[in-house]
Amino acid sequence: MGEVMTEQRYLDPILDGLPYRDSGSWARDKLDYLERYISLFETAMRNKWPKRSFIDLFAGPGKCQDRDNEEVFLGSPLIALTTKYPFTSYWFVDNDQQYIDVLKTRCSHFDDQIDQIEINFIHGDCNTTVGKIVEQLSPSSLNLAFLDPEGLELKWSTVETLAKVKRMDLIINFSQSGLKRVMPNECDKTSETIIDEFFGCRKWRNIYQDYIRREEQFLTFKLLDLYKSRLYSLGYKEVRRYDSIGNEPLISSNRNLPLYRMLFASKHPLGNDFWSKITKRELGGQTSFLNQIQDCE
Repeated sequence: MGEVMTEQRYLDPILDGLPYRDSGSWARDKLDYLERYISLFETAMRNKWPKRSFIDLFAGPGKCQDRDNEEVFLGSPLIALTTKYPFTSYWFVDNDQQYIDVLKTRCSHFDDQIDQIEINFIHGDCNTTVGKIVEQLSPSSLNLAFLDPEGLELKWSTVETLAKVKRMDLIINFSQSGLKRVMPNECDKTSETIIDEFFGCRKWRNIYQDYIRREEQFLTFKLLDLYKSRLYSLGYKEVRRYDSIGNEPLISSNRNLPLYRMLFASKHPLGNDFWSKITKRELGGQTSFLNQIQDCE
């Protein structure tokens, strides 16, 4: 029993002697949406799709530590790996070699159906390695990609590459605070900027110029609409709105400052339906969510 508990500590949200990602408490809100979507996705799809892949392009070390209270919580890779019904293959990418090494160690202690589960680790810039992942995905796989950069590191070309896969759902961290911080210095540059690469076009410049001339008031929503329109051009469908809350959850800091929105993209109505269910806030929402999970059993 002692040995089992020792092994399990690498997969549980507790101290295990390995490095963590230093995170704000707001990261938990983001990861809560991811965890609930994966639970609904895997519960509903596991008997319909024998092959299901999870792609995490900014994976990190697998665990996070709240910088305010020092509590440890699971990062996206371990959330996806330790879900009740695991995916059949995983692709974990990070530009930090130490993070990849630590994540390998933690994942090596996952032995539930390990012979049937493939875990791939890639060190490098996801914008240059994503093509290799897409080439190796099974044509018969149902895929979910989590795109969670710390800032604006995610290039539109990477989203385009993923979108070439027929069954590829996306959950994207849209950094509105990062955009607002960088735009003033980037708007007048004639050369390609990090924001041009983020949107895959230069249309954001007109939106920002209208904003600073006070001809446009709602900067964030205009930028969000631009990014969503770019997703629709790749064949993704608009997520239906069931209420006034919307389906792009806003993640804010401890001081209630807006940080980023979570965008979802699917080419199939069922994926959008799943996302709408987990982002719809209701009284007793957790109970409601559990009922949705049971309905998929």
